Amino acid sequence: MPEILNSCILFQEPRQVVRKFLARPQNEGVGAIVRRSIGRFELRYFDPFLLLDEFSVSAPAGFPDHPHRGFETVTYMLQGGVTHEDFEGHKGTISAGDVQWMTAGRGIVHSEMPASQGTQKGLQLWINLSSKYKMIEPRYQELSSKDIPEATKDGIKVRVIAGEALGAKSPVYTRTPTMYLDFYMKPGAHLQQPIPINWNSFVYVLEGEGVFGSRKSSATSAHNLLLLGKGDGLEVWNKPSSKGGLRFILVGGEPIGEPVAQLGPFVMNSEQEIDQTVEDFENFVNGFEKARHWTSQSDASSTLH
Repeated sequence: MPEILNSCILFQEPRQVVRKFLARPQNEGVGAIVRRSIGRFELRYFDPFLLLDEFSVSAPAGFPDHPHRGFETVTYMLQGGVTHEDFEGHKGTISAGDVQWMTAGRGIVHSEMPASQGTQKGLQLWINLSSKYKMIEPRYQELSSKDIPEATKDGIKVRVIAGEALGAKSPVYTRTPTMYLDFYMKPGAHLQQPIPINWNSFVYVLEGEGVFGSRKSSATSAHNLLLLGKGDGLEVWNKPSSKGGLRFILVGGEPIGEPVAQLGPFVMNSEQEIDQTVEDFENFVNGFEKARHWTSQSDASSTLH
């Protein structure tokens, strides 16, 4: 465990940045634009994380009816809103600052479409599930912006989506142990955030420029993903000379350490299980029964025009 001396944390092994990627825009869904960092050809998988997209979508574009099996999706809205609808009858809208933590489990077919005019922006993270959880019943955990725990200290503000930071703790239950923290740092602020030493972790910069891992590191700007090496904590600096605030997410998770077989929105442990999943989906069985006669309202209305 890190030592604390005069309110300063002394990490035994501070985490350093070991790889850096600029997430470039690409097309996804129907007319949507995403900046994909995890899940692209340079970084197919970062156990337990399958994908990270920073998305931007304006009606009529979006993510119409599509299936998932074997993992969780975490949608965090930054601007505007997205309306979600699935074949279980679950429907709702998440707006700026809200979070939807969806466990697809054995199977979900759903749509995610813009809730209003203008550009809707957010992050979507896919978290793998271990083999013992892949075929559980789907479920949701949803937090409105006002219910996400926050803490402020020494020029730092954090929103705790999962895990804990600066004394604030999230109520979200994570089957794959996960931390998901949204930090904002004023110029001159210095952050020391503990991370479980055996977890994989990364940073994705949303706004401003920051120095991560070592004071000697060069500053990193928006849309960059930073993979962190081993260690028990991360240090971050927003230089006093910075022209504005630094905003980034820090995400960490306990590696599952199991084989991964993936075909688009299906993530299992073997190619045989993927083949079975495709067969289940095409035949509307074993978790996909309700897909036979279901179409989302947004998809149905689009086919009428």
